[in-house]
Amino acid sequence: MIERMRERLVAACDGASKGNPGPAAWAWVIADESETPDRWEAGPLGKATNNVAELTALERLLAATDPDVPLEIRMDSQYAMKAVTTWLPGWKRNGWKTSAGKPVANQELVVRIDELLDGRSVEFRYVPAHQVDGDPLNDFADRAASQAAIVQEPASSELGSPKPPPSPDTPKADRPARAKSPKRSGGSSSRTLKAKFPGRCLCGRSYAAGETIAKNAQGWGHPECRTEAAG
Repeated sequence: MIERMRERLVAACDGASKGNPGPAAWAWVIADESETPDRWEAGPLGKATNNVAELTALERLLAATDPDVPLEIRMDSQYAMKAVTTWLPGWKRNGWKTSAGKPVANQELVVRIDELLDGRSVEFRYVPAHQVDGDPLNDFADRAASQAAIVQEPASSELGSPKPPPSPDTPKADRPARAKSPKRSGGSSSRTLKAKFPGRCLCGRSYAAGETIAKNAQGWGHPECRTEAAG
């Protein structure tokens, strides 16, 4: 149980399944006062569905936090959030059956979450997953769950585990445009080429078609004249 330290906790939880069903895991993360990922935990589930992983992540987060402290939970799972905020009251009234009369899926987890929510102040907040500038807590929980699903080993801040690697599913931000190199004084360039047509250099002398010329402050002309002008 995490000791009570603040008047309100901000957290995120997420689950991952590599195959759905496939190797799965859960993860939660709690922020510090600046809403930066601070304490976290992730654990493997063996083979499971994504919905089981999402619900397990929520159950583990609720079990790990002080029920007397108001809690904000950020999630990217519409299923898990609606299961406990929208559908759960109806399921309970119907004897844990859906409106179609079928048994509620993952009932054991839903019942456990319902028990953990009883009498405590919890605010659920949906955040979209895999965004360039997405919620940092959700991103951390997503990466931790994904990594645990791959390696099938527990990890946490308490164990001193390294932070989870970046998710390949999150698009990378556009790189800033590379700064252009400053132009040479006088607007000259080191580029030379063969003149297609005859012309006149800034020195007053003409040049013939096919002669090597270079760009200077006033157009094109003899390369040596550009050098003299720059000096």
